[in-house]
Amino acid sequence: MNHELSTSGLPAARRRWMRLCALADRDTLEAAVSEAAEGDLRWLRPPETGLVMVRGRIGGGGAPFNLGEMPVTRCSVALPSGGVGHAYVAGRDARKARAAALVDALMQTPEFAERLERDLLAPLAEALAARDAAADRKVAATRVDFFTMVRGD
Repeated sequence: MNHELSTSGLPAARRRWMRLCALADRDTLEAAVSEAAEGDLRWLRPPETGLVMVRGRIGGGGAPFNLGEMPVTRCSVALPSGGVGHAYVAGRDARKARAAALVDALMQTPEFAERLERDLLAPLAEALAARDAAADRKVAATRVDFFTMVRGD
């Protein structure tokens, strides 16, 4: 039975904020949801850690192979207003999984979505884009272009 995680059924906006939450640090997430975390929340699935198999492909197109296992923590929360949030984060950080699930739930409510987008998600997206651009510049500085010369007979 194949239990691969798939986000293809989620709207693009939700995939975006869930990705940003998974890549953010715990303190940033907790600070963004501190006021909502004190409310009447129902934890559908308290944070729990397990292992997932990481699969890879040679060159991005070869046959998939099992690379190894990594720990993942998941969590689900329900808001009194009816919003339900889920989170899967790499590692064993239960507090980060709780905060990420809460962000997911709050992003589905009009009273929090705009503020979280402005104060949390937009700055996270900018920081990740800057980090990726810096890594691209570092790689480009060490790039070697190989070419083949044909010798005449």
